[in-house]
Amino acid sequence: MSHSQDDNPITPVTPAQLNRIAGQGIYSSPTAVDPAAVNVAEALVATLSGSAEAPLLTPELQKLTEQVRQKATIGFPRITADDGVRLSAHTIKLNTSEPRPVVIVPAGWTPFGWILFEYAYLQLALRGYHVLAYTPRGIGLTSPVPGGSFIDAPWTSEGTIDVGGPLDWADGSTVIDYAQQHFDPSRIAFLGESYGSGISQLVAAHDPAGRVDAVVALSTWGDLADSLCLNGTRHLAAVKALIGFTGGPVERKFDPATQQILKDFEKGENLDEVVAWGKERSPSSYADQTNARGVPTFFSNTWHETLFPVNQVVEHFERLTVPKRLNLWIGDHAAPEGAGLTIPFSGPNLPVEEAFAWLDHHVLGADNGVPGWEPVSSQIMFTYKTRTDPETGQNVITEPAVRETARSWADATTSTERWYLTASATDRRDGGLGTAPETGWKREFTAGQLTSATAVDAVITTGQAEWKGNPKVYATGAFDRQHLAVWTSAPLQTARRIRGVPQLTLTVRSSAPATTLVAYLFDVAPDDTARIITHEPFTVEELSPGEDRRATWRLQAAGYDIAADHRLMLVVNSRDQLYSDAHTDASTDGSTTTITSTDDTATRLVLPLG
Repeated sequence: MSHSQDDNPITPVTPAQLNRIAGQGIYSSPTAVDPAAVNVAEALVATLSGSAEAPLLTPELQKLTEQVRQKATIGFPRITADDGVRLSAHTIKLNTSEPRPVVIVPAGWTPFGWILFEYAYLQLALRGYHVLAYTPRGIGLTSPVPGGSFIDAPWTSEGTIDVGGPLDWADGSTVIDYAQQHFDPSRIAFLGESYGSGISQLVAAHDPAGRVDAVVALSTWGDLADSLCLNGTRHLAAVKALIGFTGGPVERKFDPATQQILKDFEKGENLDEVVAWGKERSPSSYADQTNARGVPTFFSNTWHETLFPVNQVVEHFERLTVPKRLNLWIGDHAAPEGAGLTIPFSGPNLPVEEAFAWLDHHVLGADNGVPGWEPVSSQIMFTYKTRTDPETGQNVITEPAVRETARSWADATTSTERWYLTASATDRRDGGLGTAPETGWKREFTAGQLTSATAVDAVITTGQAEWKGNPKVYATGAFDRQHLAVWTSAPLQTARRIRGVPQLTLTVRSSAPATTLVAYLFDVAPDDTARIITHEPFTVEELSPGEDRRATWRLQAAGYDIAADHRLMLVVNSRDQLYSDAHTDASTDGSTTTITSTDDTATRLVLPLG
């Protein structure tokens, strides 16, 4: 992607731009921030810096910038790291002799670095914080110019991307040094979204002086290694999207060692080294350090997260003994909080307001409701009420989705229910899901083809629509039974409240030495349309001809209400666009995968209920 002041001059912000961001989110594709969001950010920065040659803001945004300029001094420094790399930064220093806390915000993984969430910085300043935002090393737009050289945007930082590694930890401590020197803050907090959230956690765990007093981690990760590769299956689409979203060519954005890691990941080679690299960059690897420091930590994530799947965040959260909060929302990466960090809303944006309330209590010392919060809050799919917009044809949420709280993640699950895969369902076309085990059956499909049973249409953007009340609808009758297998329950007599992590056990056989199984759990309405509850892949390797292999794996966590008269549907295929698979060469593409039941425990789906 390319963006510069010359190619795309800043234009006056319009209500239509704000409405588009509010309605569709900040991403226009998996590797593109909506130009409207960028324009709003640049207009805010230009107005604050005094470089705007004409009025650029709506009255509300203009008033906001004037309020902040009256009480604070605006700066755009470069902060020099230990190795000489200069980090692009932005400061809002409150004009007061009274010690005030500072919120440090490492930017997310976008070509636009720290500028994207300028609106959030202004809101934080009005709440009484100094603000220091910076772009992590290597991140930011780098554009080619004639002669073969490149030019960096003002918000771009020097160096190459360390992907949350030791250089980023050290840079975070250097930024803290700068904040102490220039702000003399009373306390120090880190707030980050996506890439910035992981860096925030890692700096809090590693700062030599233990100077981080609280962390807000939005759309974050706990275990980067598990986010990259789990169950023998690599999350290729997520990494491909991230590589394409750095703001410049790979050879400029990554050093040779990191380039090799990325190549090995793409090819499926030297994965032990890739995993070790990911573990080093995982906040979960340093949970003991975070616990010892007692850093209050706030997490916000989504059920259908495609970059950092939800289970690894939940597991990290459960290991922490610090004051903590986990908010789980409908949608995908950055959908809940992205727009709330970017533009004003007519009402509160709860994902952002609750994050700010966390800081207000733990850093400002506000006497608010945070101490009474339960540690876990889950928004339940898809319990919102909607109406259809006659102009767009899209659903508009009229009543927010139900939220439920729990003392711990484990407490959300109060019981489990076993469903056994059986020979046939009512319509005889598919297998069934029943309450009693059944043996002696098999179902076969030809592996190696993508099908319409898929986790998402696109990384991030499918989940943005889901967050706004428009979850993907699947036509189950169109599922290609030649390339997948289906098991369906009878209509449920009573509703089901899925709360937790489903687990699937299958007995599999393949005509190839390896096969990938991608399992999807659907909620099927009486009209045979479906919505996805959860999914997860699993790759079985080193199979011998005719060998039956039992595979047990956990699907991604879910908070989902299934209505009475709906049916559960389990679908298993061999490929999903999100993942690597075992069917990429002549020895496996077109092979036959067989699911069978050899004894009473061989094939079952365990549902967590609450």
